[in-house]
Amino acid sequence: MAHYDITGQRVWVAGHRGMVGSATVRALEARGDCEILTVGREALDLADGGAVRDWLKREKPDAIVMAAAKVGGILANATYPADFLYDNLMIEANVIDGAHRADVNRLLFLGSTCIYPKLAPQPIPETALLTGPLETTNEAYAIAKIAGIKLCEAYRAQHGRDYISAMPTNLYGPGDNFDLETSHVLPALIAKFHLAKEQGSSVTLWGSGTARREFLHADDLANALVFLLEAYSQAEHINVGTGEDQTIAELARMIAAVVGYDAAIEFDRS
Repeated sequence: MAHYDITGQRVWVAGHRGMVGSATVRALEARGDCEILTVGREALDLADGGAVRDWLKREKPDAIVMAAAKVGGILANATYPADFLYDNLMIEANVIDGAHRADVNRLLFLGSTCIYPKLAPQPIPETALLTGPLETTNEAYAIAKIAGIKLCEAYRAQHGRDYISAMPTNLYGPGDNFDLETSHVLPALIAKFHLAKEQGSSVTLWGSGTARREFLHADDLANALVFLLEAYSQAEHINVGTGEDQTIAELARMIAAVVGYDAAIEFDRS
């Protein structure tokens, strides 16, 4: 039996234009049995706490999927750590606290795999959180996401709120970001190989290619989130993934084959 039934409920998908948010909207639309609330950043700045509280009290959602965040790949995280830390702290704090003040008792917060220590055991268990140093390149984003998880735990412990957190693995899918400056690894590789094929140039990838990554389609994550929204109610965050991974080199060769790039692939270990 479901812990929480969203049938007939008003569900706010915060960040509905992003890859995860738009996939969640599609998953909820496919059900066709709840009212989906969305609001664009031109109408509501999630970094404005007063505006968020006013909107929540006016719209009165029954549940929230917190998919809104400032996101980017390794280069963006390393270049703008202050933006990634501050913006994400403000956004999540305003939505989580605003939900509590508006008496919204059900909220699902989205984390990221980068919350785990750089040298976490593989496969990564939820218990690995806060057991070691983070990867330095995206430490600011990771700290903000850890704070969001702990906020949900704190509102559950202090106020009895049914707030939960889910940690998706590396994602891809419709609405992905293909900008080479700010994208994550899978769309960045697609863009690199596509451009190299068009221009007749070679491809050089960062690292040795031996790092392993697990990938999940955004629509599969969205189905999992809707399931968790109804079926999960624990303080501890829960990992969402496929249970399978591959090396960056294997991923690169796979993408190169699909794109039709047949030249050499170089790896920059520096």
